[in-house]
Amino acid sequence: MSDAADDRTATADTATADLEAVLASLAYLLTRSQEHERRTARAGITAARSDVYLLRALAEADGPSRVGDLAERLMVKPSHVTRQIDRLEGQHLVARTPDALDRRARRVALTSDGRDLLERLKQANITGLADALAGVPEPDVAATVSVLCHLIERYVQRVRGSLLSEDDTTPPAPGPVPRAALRDPVES
Repeated sequence: MSDAADDRTATADTATADLEAVLASLAYLLTRSQEHERRTARAGITAARSDVYLLRALAEADGPSRVGDLAERLMVKPSHVTRQIDRLEGQHLVARTPDALDRRARRVALTSDGRDLLERLKQANITGLADALAGVPEPDVAATVSVLCHLIERYVQRVRGSLLSEDDTTPPAPGPVPRAALRDPVES
């Protein structure tokens, strides 16, 4: 390999290591329970982080969803989603309805309270991000979004691939990766 190729590889390795360190710090800061509680309290919300991801998945769905479909989107076990739905239904954030195609199944949809909660949280998050991004040029923010979306999609593909290798009976999710799945690391 030439010296120029070695330099490019070393630079790429350094940039990747720098990105890993930044992402680790960002993940830590964004996923701290105290930070979640502070942001949700500002928005008047008491939902847990994992509940918020479920609500986002429902908001992005085309109408009511089955538990199994939600679990697949979020890359978690259906029993986990069922417990969450029980909690959220008790808070009047989601509602279960009969499935017209399968009498044994139920579909889950956001209620107006659930949509209002998500909107309040979104506004609280945008306010915090705007403060943190003060002075960063818009093209830099757009480039960061593009790179992070690519990175997340690759991680989601890897996670879904490892889930499939553990359970070959589960088909991959059809179509593009839902935005809610991009936000939620695997929970079991």
